Amino acid sequence: MTKQKLILIGNGMAGVRCVEEILQLQPDAFDVTIFGTEPHPNYNRIMLSKVLQGDTPMSEITINDWQWYRDRGITLYTGETVTRIDKDRQLVYTDQGRKAAYDKLIIATGSLPFMLPLPGIDKPGVTAFRDMKDCQTMIEAGKSFKRAAVIGGGLLGLEAARGLLNLGMEDVHVIHNYRYLMNRQLDRRAADMLKRELESQGMKFLLEKNTERITGKKRVEGLQFTDGTKLAVDLVVVAVGIRPNVRLAMDSGIEVNRAIVVNDRMETSVPNIYAVGECAEHRDIVYGLVAPLYEQGKVLARAVCGEETEGYTGSVLYSQLKVSGVDVFSAGDIEDAELHTSMMNFDGIRKTYRKIGIRNNRIVGAVLFGDSADGNKLLGYVKQRADISVLEAEAASSSGGASGDDYICSLADTETICSCNGVTKGAIVATIREKGLDTFEQVRECTRAASSCGGCKPLVASLLKVTLESGDEEEQQVLPVCGCTSLGREELKAATAVGRYASAADAMKALGWRTPEGCGICRPAVQYYVGVTAAEPDFAATETAASYPVLADGTYAIQPRLYGGVMTAEQLRRIADVIERYGVPLAKMNGDGRLELLGLNAQAAANASEALGVPVAQAAHGRPVASVVTCGGSSYERGALRDSVALGAALERRLERMQLPASVSAGVSASPLHRAGTLIRDVGLVGVPGGWELYAGGSASPEVKEAKLLFTEQEEGAAPDTVAALLQLYSEEAYFGEPLWQWLDRTGAVQVRERLLDPRSRRALLARAVGPIRANGTIDHITNSEEQPKAVAR
Repeated sequence: MTKQKLILIGNGMAGVRCVEEILQLQPDAFDVTIFGTEPHPNYNRIMLSKVLQGDTPMSEITINDWQWYRDRGITLYTGETVTRIDKDRQLVYTDQGRKAAYDKLIIATGSLPFMLPLPGIDKPGVTAFRDMKDCQTMIEAGKSFKRAAVIGGGLLGLEAARGLLNLGMEDVHVIHNYRYLMNRQLDRRAADMLKRELESQGMKFLLEKNTERITGKKRVEGLQFTDGTKLAVDLVVVAVGIRPNVRLAMDSGIEVNRAIVVNDRMETSVPNIYAVGECAEHRDIVYGLVAPLYEQGKVLARAVCGEETEGYTGSVLYSQLKVSGVDVFSAGDIEDAELHTSMMNFDGIRKTYRKIGIRNNRIVGAVLFGDSADGNKLLGYVKQRADISVLEAEAASSSGGASGDDYICSLADTETICSCNGVTKGAIVATIREKGLDTFEQVRECTRAASSCGGCKPLVASLLKVTLESGDEEEQQVLPVCGCTSLGREELKAATAVGRYASAADAMKALGWRTPEGCGICRPAVQYYVGVTAAEPDFAATETAASYPVLADGTYAIQPRLYGGVMTAEQLRRIADVIERYGVPLAKMNGDGRLELLGLNAQAAANASEALGVPVAQAAHGRPVASVVTCGGSSYERGALRDSVALGAALERRLERMQLPASVSAGVSASPLHRAGTLIRDVGLVGVPGGWELYAGGSASPEVKEAKLLFTEQEEGAAPDTVAALLQLYSEEAYFGEPLWQWLDRTGAVQVRERLLDPRSRRALLARAVGPIRANGTIDHITNSEEQPKAVAR
């Protein structure tokens, strides 16, 4: 059978997703050709803000790489623009002189940034924020300039401003013509909460301001407003909205209103020509969010393939976003003028806000700020125009102690979890079970759920948790820690906590160990759990070679503590003397920037450690924080906002005697450029204008994972205690050998953040945490200070 020729104009998210749907329905029916103006394969435009931050390569936001096109026999022309459509002869012409025939044509040209018609808009230093080229322009500007203005206080403008701060720009203003931010998605209260949060990050705002002109001679130098005031800037980013890219359709005689007019089958006024995405207008509405565009693509695919379809009837507009680290959700009608009444919950401590809009006893809208975990549930209520009785039932079940997982369990398998990618609950559950998935990242990779805007991540994570917990009885059987015992790791952890044994040997004897000495798997785990229940680590009892890292050949390593990576000439001389005196076979810097003296026998390790004259990283019952990596600090680091060296040294002193269930890497960066690798460390502190951002859960091996931003610690001196409280919580709740990122994923970043921000919980953690060494060699503990942490939740 001869294949039909299908041409897609536009290599963006909506168009390529439509092609995916077509190939799933009829994989051998079409010879597909795609023309894209940009020189890249299809990428996730929503994630451009990640690229703007300077630490995410293009490959990480690519949805379909070059090989994807080759594997499906798709002809892709990048950097080539279709300039004319001959609808009578069914031909397209490009700016490269190419001519191609089609049987079916899909127009997915998307939209263009709306550039304000201002004097000076064409000056160098003025850019939009729409594609990879714009990102590169802003990144280059960040290397030379420090003052920027973003015109537009919507999502795109705020993400641009955050990116500019991360690039090291010191003075970033957001100019918005309305009285509050994100006025299309948020109500006044949520917007004010967002503004305060962003101000703590270093953003500045000029609201109810209208720009009159962009000033400057050879390039932009400032903005002048209609009220006569001025603002000196070196870079202007225009993020005031988009307009459908419809010039090609208009010139080709296709019906256009605000965008290309389509019917419920996504057909244009011309036979065999379809339109999808931001360039399409359906029932007088132009959609700009991902979920509606993917819904359109499903319908269009069935229409192109000649299959029955109920047609596209429109979408409920909603946003589930992360704005500069803050979870935000909105759907339906939220303005008080549109409502009869509303239900609101405001938590000033946790900085969360929830508003449900009600009209005629029906749920018609919702806003969530700070915690969007209920977003999908509320979206379902809004779509259904659910009666308010569902809220009463929800409140009753909550007061009765119902689990938060009850909602995910109540959903039918046909319910959509990820609206952006159209992934249902049933599809996710089936994939988890068939492929044996056990991490969120695996689920995202295999199902594409939460791979676009990321708003459904809490729901996907909850579904993964419920699915793993609800397996067959055979699958639920507890696996023992090793062959020495029948206890699983949870049972072992609980049993040692209850027994409060004096030693690992006592614990193994009392718990019926099959081998009295245990083995290399269970013995360290028992030692750790027993040690956790002790009042404090017994370092005196472990001043032997066993407290030093054991190497592959049975020798030992010692790691001198050089706090924050800083050393003096005298310390270097003593280290050199020790290397010569004890014949250290190998002295080297490891990947974390700490010095290691390798290959010592037991006696030499103990003697060398004493002769060094500085503390060494030492294990008692767990793993110590061996060092804290820092960058050049405020004196020598380009773009530094805070002194990472001084804080790194203070942090290492604060953590040096803590014992943890697994090795932990820590770093302190002087700016959001993350020069100390803070995004791939277990714990990281990053200097920002508003204080120190706390990151946790990064990893460089065996797989690279980006750390999660928990909150900003505003008090300089409180940052080391904040990290100590986090690691104390980790030491108490994690399983032995469980990396910090796994524990964080299992526990939930939101729950951990709330434990750290709650003053009572934080004081209790610090009271139990082992403190730094005093000058007399004793160990400090933090008292139950009544001072509350000054932190900003994200």
